[in-house]
Amino acid sequence: MYKIIGFQAREYQDSIFNSSKTQNTLVCLPTGTGKTKLAILLLIERLNKFPESNIIVISPSKPLSSQICEEIKSNTDIPKNQINLLTGTIKPEERSKIFSNSKVIVATPQTIQFDVENDRISLKNTSLLVIDECHRSKEKFANTIVAREYNKYANEKLILALTASPGATKEKVSEVCSNLFIENIELRTEIDKDLAIHIQKKENEDIIVKLPEEFKKIQTALKGQYKSRAVGLKIYGFTKPPSVINKTDLLSYQKSLQQSIKAGDFLAYRGVSEVAAMIKLNHALGLIETQTPKSLQDYFKKLEIETSKASKNILSNKQIQSAIRQTNKLVETNTLHPKTEKLKEIIDTELKKHKNTKTIIFANFRSTVNELKQVLEKIPNAKPTILIGQKKGFTQKEQISTIEKFNNHEFNILICTSIGEEGLSMGSLDLAIFYDHTASEIRKIQRSGRVARVRPGKIINLITEKTLDEAMLWTSKRKEAKMHNLLNYMKRNLESK
Repeated sequence: MYKIIGFQAREYQDSIFNSSKTQNTLVCLPTGTGKTKLAILLLIERLNKFPESNIIVISPSKPLSSQICEEIKSNTDIPKNQINLLTGTIKPEERSKIFSNSKVIVATPQTIQFDVENDRISLKNTSLLVIDECHRSKEKFANTIVAREYNKYANEKLILALTASPGATKEKVSEVCSNLFIENIELRTEIDKDLAIHIQKKENEDIIVKLPEEFKKIQTALKGQYKSRAVGLKIYGFTKPPSVINKTDLLSYQKSLQQSIKAGDFLAYRGVSEVAAMIKLNHALGLIETQTPKSLQDYFKKLEIETSKASKNILSNKQIQSAIRQTNKLVETNTLHPKTEKLKEIIDTELKKHKNTKTIIFANFRSTVNELKQVLEKIPNAKPTILIGQKKGFTQKEQISTIEKFNNHEFNILICTSIGEEGLSMGSLDLAIFYDHTASEIRKIQRSGRVARVRPGKIINLITEKTLDEAMLWTSKRKEAKMHNLLNYMKRNLESK
């Protein structure tokens, strides 16, 4: 009989564990409240109940899978050589041998999918499939394919799906539940009694800055061009008021115009170019409002080497040419965005109060991450480092090494793109700063979960007044509240069936 070692299950973990023993269960818990520990409770139960079986845990990245694998080894008495990590870096024939000799396999979903599809492994004897970060379970994603194969072939099937945030719409949550054959939903928020006693205090502060006049001149030029083109869309049948047309609308218009071209409407070619130009202008506007002058300068340079009609059309405009000159001047004079200035002030103040303060900073763009590192390096006692995704230049080995160094206090500031939001264990952080924002409730929840895991912490939202920052932040907050209401509703519906 295998046993748990190293931790005592909390009341809410015991409750969810008992609920998920016999039903495929979606578990929605705040980041840092022990979703992996819950999986460990259930995998021990299943291995003891079905001694000849094995367990599969799938997680979206190698660094996260590696951390989960180590946590299982540390918290069970299953022989360590029978708990193994499988990723695409291991040769297929070797993976097959490792799988057959393991009681617990932790893997990226694509690895399991490919090995199942190529008949290298069988899911027949797998008594539990754990799907971490299950909000990724869309129709054609590896998570879904693995779940489908498992449900089809396993003798003793049970699925445990884990996430901090499955989505804010009924369609999104229903898709996850359908794709993973969910029969039961277990939801806890920070205000639930059995969880609240384990939650550290998390202070939230919104800091609003105003765009300086020299930034506003660039903003006005970009907005003027955007709105004038939006008015012109009326001839293509798009009647939404120019002042409220957003990127989602533009992508929809683009798709509609492309369909018109296929149907032989050659007038739509010009419409496609106009919409493409608006998408580019919208992006440029977001950069000057929420990022840095350097990021906008880099984007203008990118447009200069593009050959599309839309890019050439934008750059030939006198207003845009003026905006480019003004942007170059800001960069040449080392003029920082007001959010960057405020960030310097916050970090300097925190480190003067507590030089061991550990801070994570989120930004959406790699260029911004690199700039912020250069700025913060000049502050006494600041030891910043960056964490970015593989597509942006970091290997998985480098990601793991960066996190280890941060956890070991070689660095006290981690500046990251979205790679820092999901799952990865970074110990206890004191401060999270959102340099910019996202409309996604999933990403907001995951960002917030980085702090106050072991001790109280603080979240600071940097917001440029009357810009995309404000819209994104309030949208994500509204979606988060909607998600919790929706999950409670769906849980009641499942219970009544």
